[in-house]
Amino acid sequence: MPRVIKIVRRAARQAAAERKTKETQVQVALNLDGAGRYLIDTGMGFLDHMLESFAKHGMFDLKIHAKGDLRVDFHHTVEDIGLVLGQAFRKALGDKKGVTRFGAASVPMDESLAECAVDLSGRPVFVYEADFGGGADERVGDFPVSLVREFFEAFTTTSETTLHLGLRRGQNAHHGIEAMFKAAARAFRQAVSPDPRATDVPSTKGVL
Repeated sequence: MPRVIKIVRRAARQAAAERKTKETQVQVALNLDGAGRYLIDTGMGFLDHMLESFAKHGMFDLKIHAKGDLRVDFHHTVEDIGLVLGQAFRKALGDKKGVTRFGAASVPMDESLAECAVDLSGRPVFVYEADFGGGADERVGDFPVSLVREFFEAFTTTSETTLHLGLRRGQNAHHGIEAMFKAAARAFRQAVSPDPRATDVPSTKGVL
């Protein structure tokens, strides 16, 4: 008899999430198994650029549309984008069966070097080490550098991931932040990638 080969198709890992408050409106659509396509409009040019880099280097298809009280402050909108993107990320992961789970990346950008390590642990833990030397008021264009931490902390909380993110060296804030977003993208890309040898949840507990 001819051998029958069964083709198993993995379900699409896609999700959408949104958040509406008196301060912000955020909609996110995410495909973890994408091609790095993106359509992003947050009202903050620098953040758009960073999220585009995250999508491109993570090979995630990502749509984000956000409106916020930017005339007051960027903080509310940046934090809520992180929260909603984290929600979509967690939903898209599903039961996490067969994923690699861990990811790490070291990414240079000119004089800057960023490092990121990720665990899809189900436990929101965020460790951030970055000193840009310009103090609390330092900005890239009109974007406050301090909000990079706020974005990733919000993302970590709702995605339920353990994330260690650091800038090992760098003098230019733009270069340093971009290197961190790219390092995070590469680390998450590795962590969510299917492990061809695994069929179950990569934990002795049986759940993540």
